[in-house]
Amino acid sequence: IEDTPINYPVMYTPDNPDYYLKHNFYKESSAYGVPYIAEHCDPMEPSDNVIIYGHHMNSGKMFAALEGYKEQDFYEGHPLIIYNTLHGEETYQVMAAFCTPVYTAKDFAYYAFTEAENEKAYQSFVDAVRKRSIYDTGITAVYGDKLLTLSTCEYSQKNGRMVVVAKQIKA
Repeated sequence: IEDTPINYPVMYTPDNPDYYLKHNFYKESSAYGVPYIAEHCDPMEPSDNVIIYGHHMNSGKMFAALEGYKEQDFYEGHPLIIYNTLHGEETYQVMAAFCTPVYTAKDFAYYAFTEAENEKAYQSFVDAVRKRSIYDTGITAVYGDKLLTLSTCEYSQKNGRMVVVAKQIKA
């Protein structure tokens, strides 16, 4: 994300999902970890949504800058996410930013959505994301748009998460 510290390699270890939570790019033990793709997202296969987790470090590193999306002014200055993959550079436009608890009986399971069963399920997810957004970006997605979800810890509530959802801008 331009003009933020968020510019890291993104790892993927589906057989050991949280490995990079406490290891760096070189597989050394690290409290910072490195951003990583959720185990149920396969970066080599097409999907509706790729979820990337990263620590919210007090030093401002890793995904701490996502906290800025709580303010509409920050969003307006940082509406795009550039994601370089093995397939090339992808550009995403932020459509929603929200805070939500996880590991509760009533949480919004944004972390479970990677592939919609049908158009209705996709639209239901998009509607739920936009409804929870802190402000209206004016951006939405339609069935067939690829989504990117960035998630980090958020400390205003127990087990809170700061979540930013963006849709791919097609070239």
